[in-house]
Amino acid sequence: MKRKFKSLIATVMLSTVFGSAAVADKAALPELPAGFGKRPITIIVPYGAGGGSDQLTRAMVKALENVSDLHFQIVNKPGGGGTAAIPDFMISPADGHTILQHIDTAAAAFAKGDIRENPATDWNPLCITQITFSQIYIRPDDTRYTDWDSFVAYAKANPGKLSMGLLGKVGSLELVTMRQLSEALGLDLRQVTFDKPAETYGSLIGSQVDVLFEQPGDVRTFIDSKQMKPILTILNDRPKAFADVPTHREAGADFDPLLRFRGFFVKKDTAPDRVKYLDALCKAGFNEAGYQKFNESKYMNLIDSYRDSAGAKELIEKSITSYKEIYKKIGLVK
Repeated sequence: MKRKFKSLIATVMLSTVFGSAAVADKAALPELPAGFGKRPITIIVPYGAGGGSDQLTRAMVKALENVSDLHFQIVNKPGGGGTAAIPDFMISPADGHTILQHIDTAAAAFAKGDIRENPATDWNPLCITQITFSQIYIRPDDTRYTDWDSFVAYAKANPGKLSMGLLGKVGSLELVTMRQLSEALGLDLRQVTFDKPAETYGSLIGSQVDVLFEQPGDVRTFIDSKQMKPILTILNDRPKAFADVPTHREAGADFDPLLRFRGFFVKKDTAPDRVKYLDALCKAGFNEAGYQKFNESKYMNLIDSYRDSAGAKELIEKSITSYKEIYKKIGLVK
């Protein structure tokens, strides 16, 4: 009887603690703007189901619904290396009920002239909730090479024969980084581009390509299951989680790495009180325990992954400047 009573007391206390935490999160938000949130908020994802952007958005939606009384729906609109989703976003009303989830490719696309809208000024960035680095992966059972040095040796002995799978289009982070790396190290690899994340990941596992360029969080399941093995990290210093994997600088490539970031945007003319509310909601969602656990599971805790609206604009503007400089150097723009 005493045990049952203690168990009941413990249950009540835990319910009170977690219930209070949820109330505290909601209380920390500004007052809900008049007329806002009376219908579900649509988040447009510019890539297919199962990819990094899709995983991020679903985790964030769960967090946002936990810390608010709002409801969300997700619409995947893949195509054009992330640009196919933009027209749907641009024709939506500027009322905060349509949010575009996008990544650094938007900054790259603007710098290259593929889109007219500057994501830092023609859209209204709400927040960045993931910032990460890239790596190169092989199949662990590949007997031709086992690490970066042996891969480079094999590639140089067989120029043009090895293929690399990557997501993106001309001018993307992936293609630009591989061009920088190939020129610095004298590599001749055939690049096979994909538009859907699942196809990209499957290309390595299914032996359609020899190596893969990706971000660790997007393929962690395959890393943990020993289906992929990282052999090079595109970052200035080795992160603790990959202490045994060399960086591009250690390999002899002297360039500043481009980082992958993912964030959320509303239309430029959205009412300031709605932008303020959504900005605060982003922060509350990012700090929600479930989302923090998700980011940790995706190696997104290795770099400071959060930027508020002002910080997001600054990061995007710096990225645009970097891409423009790189594009001029490699002849993609004048």
